[in-house]
Amino acid sequence: MSYIVDRRLNGRHKSTVNRQRFLDRYKAQIKDAVTDAITRRSITDMDRGDSISIPARDLSEPMFQHGPGGIRQRVMPGNREFVRGDRLPRPEGQGNGRGGQASDTGEGEDQFVFNISQEEFLNFLFDDLELPRLLKRQLAGVESFQWQKAGIIQSGNPAKINIVRSMRQASARRMALGSSSRQRLRVVEKNLAETDLDELTRLALLEEAQILRRKLSRIPFIDTLDLRYNHHVRVPKPTAQAVMFCLMDVSGSMTQETKDLAKRFFILLYLFLKRNYQRIEVVFIRHHTSAREVDEQEFFYARETGGTIVSSALELMQDILQQRYPAETWNIYAAQASDGDNWNEDSPHCVALLQSGILPLLQYYAYIEITPREHQSLWESYATLLESFGERFAMQQISSAADIYPVFRSLFARKPGG
Repeated sequence: MSYIVDRRLNGRHKSTVNRQRFLDRYKAQIKDAVTDAITRRSITDMDRGDSISIPARDLSEPMFQHGPGGIRQRVMPGNREFVRGDRLPRPEGQGNGRGGQASDTGEGEDQFVFNISQEEFLNFLFDDLELPRLLKRQLAGVESFQWQKAGIIQSGNPAKINIVRSMRQASARRMALGSSSRQRLRVVEKNLAETDLDELTRLALLEEAQILRRKLSRIPFIDTLDLRYNHHVRVPKPTAQAVMFCLMDVSGSMTQETKDLAKRFFILLYLFLKRNYQRIEVVFIRHHTSAREVDEQEFFYARETGGTIVSSALELMQDILQQRYPAETWNIYAAQASDGDNWNEDSPHCVALLQSGILPLLQYYAYIEITPREHQSLWESYATLLESFGERFAMQQISSAADIYPVFRSLFARKPGG
């Protein structure tokens, strides 16, 4: 078996292959470190790389050492103390541990610290996550294409030359063109090996052999006719087109801390969507007593506030669905974040809107209640939807920043067989 070692350098003379092998080997420990890091970050730093530390004990590997006893039969040359025949004591095993600063607690743990890039950080952050029940749909007039291999052709772009097939064709051509000459040359060389030849016959055979070798040497190693090229064709494919509705409560009952938790959840969701899915649109809706569709900047950083009527956001979402996103051509998702406070008369109206006009059209709806207290009225009303829409409706509670990432993973974890 052949082994190929890739020694290409990657930043500060680090091997790309070795780095990837390290990330794969300690994937579990790095994912735990990334989970801890995401809970400490501010809203603006959610997507940058980081310095990750993992316990040094997790990096330990088995080592071979000399045990006591045994017989050593050779003496290494170049020494000044021993000669052939001397008996040598086996050296005692020596540790190669690293010292560190003393601790006054009596216990401690070494840390191995290394940097991961933004790309690697997001890879670990969104590993094994996906949008549930995403379907590929054939869209009329909005087809996307992909390139597929379509065999080998004799003419094409030099960038697509197939070296293996070209060399195989050249080898077959050389064998075909030179087979008769090689066969005759073998006969001539066999005759020349005989010892009872007269001088004229030998000279004639030598001249014929020389002519045959020149004829074989004139056969080109590779010819234009030998060149073969990879052929690719464009084929249409169904498109996984999706839209995500982000509904955030910005009413007066939402404290600044609660709003920051909601923003962090939605930034995490936004990064996940933009990174993992090419054809996806995001609709941002902020609401208090009234709802407005806003852009990304206003959604995350505007300071508008007011009372609470949650149904205003659902009504606006329903209108947008009817006008721009027909369910037969779009995968529709929604995530709603609120502290759960709502007018008692409005919560049943919200359930009616979801049950009759919204949830039947959606692939998935996630409601996140952000409060350290007991569940509020909106949660209790939404809980009645779980029995009828269990596969496409989910509810989770966030009490602190440490809950954001675990809740996010539970909502969008890849299902078995997905």
